[in-house]
Amino acid sequence: MATDLIFELGSKGRVGANLPEMDIPELDIQELIPRKQQRTFPPRLPEVSEAEVIRHFISLSTKNHHVDKGFYPLGSCTMKYNPKINEETAALDGLRVIHPLQPESTVQGAIRLLYEIGEYLCKISGLAAVSLQPAAGAHGELTSLMLIRSFHESRGRRRKYVLIPDSAHGTNPASVTISGYSALQIKSNSQGKVDLEGLKSAINEDVAALMLTNPNTLGIFESGVEEIAKVVHQAGALMYMDGANMNALLGIVRPGDLGFDVVHFNLHKTFSTPHGGGGPGSGPIAVTEKLVEFLPTPCVSKKENGFTLDCSRAQTIGKVSTFFGNFAIIVRAYTYIRSLGAAGLRQVSEAAIINANYLLSLLKDHYDLPFKCRPMHEFVLSGERQKTRGAKTLDIAKRLLDFGVHAPTVYFPLIVHEALMIEPTETESKQSIEEFAGYMIQIAKEVEQDPEILKQSPTSTPVSRLDEALAARELNIRYRFPEDSA
Repeated sequence: MATDLIFELGSKGRVGANLPEMDIPELDIQELIPRKQQRTFPPRLPEVSEAEVIRHFISLSTKNHHVDKGFYPLGSCTMKYNPKINEETAALDGLRVIHPLQPESTVQGAIRLLYEIGEYLCKISGLAAVSLQPAAGAHGELTSLMLIRSFHESRGRRRKYVLIPDSAHGTNPASVTISGYSALQIKSNSQGKVDLEGLKSAINEDVAALMLTNPNTLGIFESGVEEIAKVVHQAGALMYMDGANMNALLGIVRPGDLGFDVVHFNLHKTFSTPHGGGGPGSGPIAVTEKLVEFLPTPCVSKKENGFTLDCSRAQTIGKVSTFFGNFAIIVRAYTYIRSLGAAGLRQVSEAAIINANYLLSLLKDHYDLPFKCRPMHEFVLSGERQKTRGAKTLDIAKRLLDFGVHAPTVYFPLIVHEALMIEPTETESKQSIEEFAGYMIQIAKEVEQDPEILKQSPTSTPVSRLDEALAARELNIRYRFPEDSA
């Protein structure tokens, strides 16, 4: 059922709140705002009661799918449930109402929080230092590549290429290009891992780095990573790890111990911050000792009588974001880490791996499994079998919406035809995993019996299947007021 726009509710003269009487002298607006910046007509605002506002937005919220409403197995995105204690700490006045330009002496608690989460991320990654500035994962990638470029240039070695496996995250090639390098692709072998011989043939003195997602986007751990690092380092290049899949590694293995020189974290994935709808995000990076001097400034450091923001690094790449990163997201991640502790973080990854493998065991006979290696926290199926019977992977995804769950990531990674990339995360129960598997199995049976059922889906959502190509070409989000049409 369609929902009226807020402008179509209420009636003229209806109000939702009464403002208190002013307790300061009233001034003419001419004294405050120059005439050329003043409105020539009143703003067009909806005239609705408080009850109408609340009911309208509650109605809209029930039409959205989110992790508080149902299962969200969006592969590569780690859409885990977010503990509400994170929201409580982020809303504390001592963290919520401060300003980044306050004197350091007045925000020592906030700076200490930044310092401590940096220390935690160093311990988790096995690396030497952290920058919290990058605003999200792709920004962390770009910042890492900027560090790598500065490192090579400081040694008089301008390099040209960055190697990227074909199982890498989709933003990696764009980050390479923006950073001024050219991307060279490394093929996967029959096990879905980096082809070591292909890497050896591609590596040379013009290569600046290898960008490796580990586990990769197939959910498979690159078990040869130490040999890969040896090959890369022997050529004078650096190892970068895309940390978007860190949810599989917490407390089990540290990227620094595997030979990585720089890694980015997705705080909004791994460390539990709501990030549906495109934000918010936070993508800190951790680096090995030889890259510390290139980190963005200011860096948080500890001094004898407190904490300070240090801008003294001579070889810094400079700021990559305003102030110190997305502070409210960092607070949430800090709360998550402190709530769980070291043992709890390891349990997170162990549960994520168990959940993914259990779900795979329920589905592998009903969909194609392109790579037979045991996955970590996520796995990729193929709907190729269903496509030959008349239903594409997109149809499967649309049909899933009718069961009240979000669809997995589809058509990625590109090396799998008709890909279904599924990540249940550690926060799902055995019951919810089995329910989802039941829906997927039912859909597979529907394809065998009558694939046209899927062509009509979804039928239970606020809008049915859209012409997405037309919407992209002819997007129109402007609201026309009734009086404009008169």
